[in-house]
Amino acid sequence: MAKVLSLWVLNVLNGSATTRKSMASGCLRWPTSLARRTLGAMCRFLAYRGDPIYLEDLVCRPKHSLVRQSLRAEEAKMVTNGDGFGVGWYGDRDTPGVYRQVTPAWSDENLRALAAHVRSHLFFAHVRAATGGGIALSNCHPFATSTFLFMHNGQVGGFGLVRRQLEAQLPDTLWHQRRGATDSELLFLLIVERIVNGFGPVEAVSQVLGEVRTLMREAQIPDPLRFSAALADGDDVFAFRWASDDRPPTLYHHRADYGQMVASEPLEGDPEGWTALNPGAALCLHADGRTTEHPINVA
Repeated sequence: MAKVLSLWVLNVLNGSATTRKSMASGCLRWPTSLARRTLGAMCRFLAYRGDPIYLEDLVCRPKHSLVRQSLRAEEAKMVTNGDGFGVGWYGDRDTPGVYRQVTPAWSDENLRALAAHVRSHLFFAHVRAATGGGIALSNCHPFATSTFLFMHNGQVGGFGLVRRQLEAQLPDTLWHQRRGATDSELLFLLIVERIVNGFGPVEAVSQVLGEVRTLMREAQIPDPLRFSAALADGDDVFAFRWASDDRPPTLYHHRADYGQMVASEPLEGDPEGWTALNPGAALCLHADGRTTEHPINVA
């Protein structure tokens, strides 16, 4: 599949007559053999907390950077994550900045230019392989509201059967923030609702996952609920790895001299120095450099 994909990408980059015609008509499509394999595909992401660094130091420069993973991931069901990307960062203001596009990360020159100039102590980056909700800017991660940033890799099995009930739980204050059609954005807003009502991030996530799982059981949905995600509040980063079938998407932690990060795959292509998060656990990267682990208690 990687060979087929590489040939197709070369066609796009070299601008063959067929490809140019398809692009001009807005009908450019993945090869059929690849499109069939996107079912159940998974995204890739990274979150960083530490000394201020340029986004390019982690998003673009590493041997197995997130930009490279957008074209050739190694630990995902789908090697290509070309259905959009996004970066989010915190600067001098409490609210985060966000840049998202529906184009593949590997082909976006604006991303490289931005990453070379934006410097932050806390940032997120995400490349998407769409499993639902369609390819649209409003469906690209990370999602932001107030001081919070969120990104997700996973799935709510049978989402269409429980979507209406879950959306009905959103209060009016957060309903207008629902801009896309993904399960990820909805989970984020439900989690934020609980945080603003006094629950800690880990407890909020545990509650939301428990409620989603209950609705899935009532709807007799056999597919799993999988949740690998990162949440930031402007100070700390919380990483989560959980699944109802005990097969959560990959997520690793790495500590360097300048800071620490979590990522779907090791950025150097070498697992040395990277530790997989325990299934069913949440890891907090604190502003003071500490790291604490907490259980995700899903009822």
